[in-house]
Amino acid sequence: MEKRLTRTDYLFAITFIFMLVVAMGAFFYGLQLGQQRATEKYEEQLFKQKEQNDGFTAYHQQYLVSFYHTIYQPYREFHKAWFDKMDKLQSNHATDSSLLLKELAKQAQSVYDNLAQKSTPASSPLLQEAQKDYMKSLKLFSEALPGFAAKANAIPGSDLVAQLQADAYLGEARNFALKAENEYYDAIIKWAETSVPQFKPVDVTKPLAVKDWSPLSLNMKNAYLTNWLLSTRRYEAFTPQDLSGRIDDMIVSGQTKKMNLTDINAIAEMLVATDAVREGDFLRVKNKLYANETLPQLPFYTN
Repeated sequence: MEKRLTRTDYLFAITFIFMLVVAMGAFFYGLQLGQQRATEKYEEQLFKQKEQNDGFTAYHQQYLVSFYHTIYQPYREFHKAWFDKMDKLQSNHATDSSLLLKELAKQAQSVYDNLAQKSTPASSPLLQEAQKDYMKSLKLFSEALPGFAAKANAIPGSDLVAQLQADAYLGEARNFALKAENEYYDAIIKWAETSVPQFKPVDVTKPLAVKDWSPLSLNMKNAYLTNWLLSTRRYEAFTPQDLSGRIDDMIVSGQTKKMNLTDINAIAEMLVATDAVREGDFLRVKNKLYANETLPQLPFYTN
């Protein structure tokens, strides 16, 4: 006599088949993951071999240029928007301060999302750290600004700017940006050490006299000033080379001697405190002061 399958038998069979499918799925997923990791490791070895064959160093100019276009320039677009909008608030020319801050927060998040999709060579840790720090900066800007947007229209523009400057989260956002900039310019120094004959490095953490500053290359001067901007927490609209250009122009014209200024930090402090440095100052003196400099082919040195 044929025996009927019970509900329990059906349930057991279905459960067995389900477990079999899950086990097979896990097996094939593990196999795929293993193959992917093996492929990534192999590709990384091929990449390193290609670097050696092509004569690439960890901070080859190609990496610096790629970083400029994929990481640095997108951040600078937000950076420029920040100062443009702060100027509007400071001069009370913003018709809707709340909307202005919301736009800044949205832009910070948009650039953050953009940078999150990019990558930097594993062989260039300074560039990797710079990318991470730019992203940390943008994330803090995007998270802190909406809190001010809710009350912005009830506060005079100049008072709102003062509050933004005093906010701890925004202070950290600016500091991460300065740290990232410092790392990028340090990467340029790594390039210079292998690409520029007779390159002379200096300790960027120590005071520097004018007589020791003047013989330095522009690459080294810029790196020195990015460290000064970071250590003094100066988040400014201009670039380090703009400040280098203003300092060198003062030295060449004899103004530093007339003012009895012999220390580079003191000169930088005076120029920044008096708002005497502008974006584009480097390009205005480039041909006059830096015609013989060996620089990486980065747009902020050529445009």
